[in-house]
Amino acid sequence: MRHGAPATPGLLLGRTDAPATADGIAACHAAAATIGARVIVASDLIRARDCAPRAPRIDPRWRELDFGDWDGRSPAAIPPDRLSLFYDDPDTHAPPNGESWSALTARIAAALDDCAPDTLVVTHGGAIRAALAVTCGFGTRQLWAFHLPYAALLSLRCWPAGGTGIRGQIIGLRT
Repeated sequence: MRHGAPATPGLLLGRTDAPATADGIAACHAAAATIGARVIVASDLIRARDCAPRAPRIDPRWRELDFGDWDGRSPAAIPPDRLSLFYDDPDTHAPPNGESWSALTARIAAALDDCAPDTLVVTHGGAIRAALAVTCGFGTRQLWAFHLPYAALLSLRCWPAGGTGIRGQIIGLRT
């Protein structure tokens, strides 16, 4: 599940530890109540941690992409050509002093390997897209096409891929 709406929307909030709104937290709690998760894991950032419906296991691997020098800034404040290069190829054109796409997908793959069945993960849009890349093989252009609003609940069925990581399929997306 993606965390609830942040108190300061419209910014590139990677490692910035910005809180979610009360309405955003309530929306996440309501969405989580509709599923039977046995285990709850959350990013260590407050906007995800506070949206977990009960005391989660905290796992910093589920953090958002580190936007480096862009972190906490509005996309309008980033030179358009740099932002375009990032969206076209976030691995080659990572934000200055930020995290590459391959680093994000590597840590999300490791976090997925540690997930038990029936786990609810409360995380961030970039981490969810990385999970889709790892499990379903989507390319970055396909991933940007996914509409993942705040408090969206994405259901994945995952299984081991013969020693080569994890594979999965989308079973649902509720927004």
